[in-house]
Amino acid sequence: MRYRLAFFAGLAVGFVLGTRAGRERYEQIKESARQVAQNPAVRNTAESAAQQGRQFAGKAYHTVSEKVGDHVPEAVAHRVRALREHGPNGTRDREDDWGTSNT
Repeated sequence: MRYRLAFFAGLAVGFVLGTRAGRERYEQIKESARQVAQNPAVRNTAESAAQQGRQFAGKAYHTVSEKVGDHVPEAVAHRVRALREHGPNGTRDREDDWGTSNT
């Protein structure tokens, strides 16, 4: 009950502060976030991190598949196959929410 009360108190405080800031401040924050997302250094860093994550996931996949072998339930194996069919390294050829491409 104590956590629920703290959650609703935080929600109320956030709502009041948010409404006081108003739409103008929201637009400023939104524009700042867009500028950061379009910064070439940020995009390169994000792509580098994504590529390292894909490499790590590939290594982990092979390590786990060697150790687990045929002991994986069929539902899990089906899901893994479906994810791997999305494209090279599990990516899809589409733009993400930030307007960048996963290709």
